[in-house]
Amino acid sequence: MKSPSLDPELLRAFVVVAERLSFTRAAEQLNRTQATISLQVKRLEERLETILLRRSTARVELTAAGEGFLIDARRILALNEQAIARVSNQLVAGHVRIGIMEDYGTKILPRLLADIAERFPLVQVDMEIGLTARLMKRLGPSFDAVIAMHPEGTAEGDLICRERAIWAAAATRAVEELDPLPVALSNPDCLFRSWAIEALNKAGRPWRLAYVSPSLAATEAIVEQGLAITVVKGSMLAPGLRSIQPGRHVPPLPGAEIRLHQAATSSASVALVVRHLASRLRQSALGS
Repeated sequence: MKSPSLDPELLRAFVVVAERLSFTRAAEQLNRTQATISLQVKRLEERLETILLRRSTARVELTAAGEGFLIDARRILALNEQAIARVSNQLVAGHVRIGIMEDYGTKILPRLLADIAERFPLVQVDMEIGLTARLMKRLGPSFDAVIAMHPEGTAEGDLICRERAIWAAAATRAVEELDPLPVALSNPDCLFRSWAIEALNKAGRPWRLAYVSPSLAATEAIVEQGLAITVVKGSMLAPGLRSIQPGRHVPPLPGAEIRLHQAATSSASVALVVRHLASRLRQSALGS
């Protein structure tokens, strides 16, 4: 039996629909008609002889087969782009400006930027760390791309991965049992700060704002000393800290998504580098 070929254009249409959970938004992103995107996904399903998406008038959902195939489709597209980059990266030159959250900017992005420097030696990359709300306001004028955190279910931008917002405390002290609960948070523009305050107030949990800093590293240092608890991404729990399960002491928190936003005015060279960065971020989130 002859194996079906996997056209990158069909894979790309499927991936964008799967990430946006909308044929309309996928068509807008890919600059195609909705009918074209629908046809491309249908052709892919016919070649695979598998239903990847459930469609209704109200929503689009991934099937179990679609969820598994999405991982492979992303990897195939990433390899495709990497192969092109290997033969063309000497021709790619320019200046790429990236805005990113502190935890991703200090713990994940540096090694990916080293990979970009190797693949695209003529490209200059500038990076700035900040809060999502502030970075997003400067997308375009100040940044070619912003890697940002949003509430789960956000449609804008390209999905990189999903994150869990968790309560974190010192590994050696049960700070969560204190009353009122001491909490260390970032500035008012921080999404985690808003979620923490809203969740605590809604649950009726007595609390006090014990420490405020825009620096995640400084906040984690305070928490590690047992002076307060804070909210961090589940994949970013620092050594010396432990997660607190929601229950009697702390309320549950919403889910989060990491998404990449690209400025509409990006050049072809910048767009190629940003796509490569998005691909590597997804691979990193998958642990590869």
